[in-house]
Amino acid sequence: MTATWEKIDKNLVSINVEVDAGQVTEALDKAFKKVVQKVNMPGFRKGKVPRAIFESRFGIESLYQDAIDILLPDTYAAAVKETGIFPVDRPDIDVQQFGKGQTFKFTAKVTVKPEVELGEYKGLEVPAADAEVTEEEIAAELNRLQQRHAELTVIEEGAAEKGDIAVIDFDGYVDGEAFEGGKAERHSLELGSGQFIPGFEDQVVGMATGDFKDVEVSFPEQYHAEHLAGKPATFKVKLHEIKRKNLPALDDEFAKDVSEFDTLEEYKQDLKAKLAERKSKDNESAREAAVVEKAAEAAVIDIPEAMIESETSFMLRDFENRLRMQGMNLELYYQFSGQDEAALRGQMREDAVKRVRNNLVLEQIAKNEGIVSDEADLNEELENLSKQYNRSVEELRSIFEANGNLDNIKEDLVLRKTIKFLLENSKTAVA
Repeated sequence: MTATWEKIDKNLVSINVEVDAGQVTEALDKAFKKVVQKVNMPGFRKGKVPRAIFESRFGIESLYQDAIDILLPDTYAAAVKETGIFPVDRPDIDVQQFGKGQTFKFTAKVTVKPEVELGEYKGLEVPAADAEVTEEEIAAELNRLQQRHAELTVIEEGAAEKGDIAVIDFDGYVDGEAFEGGKAERHSLELGSGQFIPGFEDQVVGMATGDFKDVEVSFPEQYHAEHLAGKPATFKVKLHEIKRKNLPALDDEFAKDVSEFDTLEEYKQDLKAKLAERKSKDNESAREAAVVEKAAEAAVIDIPEAMIESETSFMLRDFENRLRMQGMNLELYYQFSGQDEAALRGQMREDAVKRVRNNLVLEQIAKNEGIVSDEADLNEELENLSKQYNRSVEELRSIFEANGNLDNIKEDLVLRKTIKFLLENSKTAVA
């Protein structure tokens, strides 16, 4: 097989591939073995029709498409490797020649990684790291812990307040007509969470158990269901139950319940140390993000749309996985947020562009500076993962090799080393 390539437009290249006739013959043989299993012909058992009789009846050309389908994946992959290009999208294949006893010729037009023109990336100013923990931050963390350990109590008398869990039925109408997705029974809604259409939760505040109320709201102008966008709606709401959080007192007993310490003061000191450690890591992450962002802003890149779409799809899948961990799914999210997939992808687009741009710039800097990951780096990473997942290094290596993820780990190590290089060659911004 031979392969050559040429640039035809910006990030678009054309690969010209020629596969020798011997491989074509092998592919035709495989195609026949596949196709003959489905052929019914009088006088022969299924799958036992001789090749000569099959070709006489159906023609050798009937095998061409299956043979091409067999040959293309491996030959295209080999051509990509031989030419050294980096495709970022599916190729557009044009078969130019295929036949028994002939070479197989095809061209593949494909979008590739763009060229990166770097700007300044050394001596960039990044914010200073301040890990001092304030009393307000300690108080906020203690409040979060109180919220986490709060008990829910059913309120028999009194009105619903912000922060309460309201168990409600609701039935929505627009222009006097019920609409799909506007009805639910015994739905638990935390008032003030912003889970529902703006204005809905505020009007439930003040209702008492057993109350009925018409909640008047308007759908957002940008709503996934166009026939509802911007329209006023009436929700008939019944409040079944009010659950209120009872926060535990901040005292020594609380400290004993949530930690190994006997006094609240001891626990606060330990909390302060952990917050300082967390803040230090957060500050370091912020410094890393800042130096990468500045290096990326200084670069000139024409990013292919395919790379942006691919990154957006990855972000969408990641978002869906996180929703599932919270007991939700995308359909519920769309209903509550008033968005659809197109709107959510549009919302993610800017971040997707930034991620793609940052990675391309880091890859180019690594190339310019000769930053690579070696076997020692990989072994160290596998050791860390071994401790994290409580599995042996050998087992993890086998899993990653089987899944084809070992190269991804090496690439990630190079990016991390490149970020470290940028920080080591940066300047701390003066406040």
